[in-house]
Amino acid sequence: MKLVIRAKGNKLIKATHKSTLEVTKENFLTERGDCIIGINSTHSVKDLPLDLKEYLLNEGKIKIEIKVDDLIDSLIAYGSKNLKLTNEKSIVIRKSNYIDDRTLAIYSNKSAIDIDRKIIEELRKEKDLFFIIHYY
Repeated sequence: MKLVIRAKGNKLIKATHKSTLEVTKENFLTERGDCIIGINSTHSVKDLPLDLKEYLLNEGKIKIEIKVDDLIDSLIAYGSKNLKLTNEKSIVIRKSNYIDDRTLAIYSNKSAIDIDRKIIEELRKEKDLFFIIHYY
């Protein structure tokens, strides 16, 4: 199964955070948002389909593809029975096991700083971002 989430790049995208990665439904970005790779997202964690939420709450493993034009990067992360999945604005992936209402998955093998810099350069040109969650 897969869920395709669309978001937009922004000229302020830094993607320098060492432990998290985020897409947000917000339509703006501040200088402090160093984990954000996309704005104007079509989904927050609250909007996820029920089957994906159940899969994550059963500690399922997900693969996320980050796609801009023909450029693709991917990461692996894991759900947790402690996920809240209630935030109405954001989706956050974490390298750590910290969980709040925005957390989609933990123990990720990548954060914002690890994403291919060519993709980040394109996102700074306000290109479309496809954030594709694969789950099984």
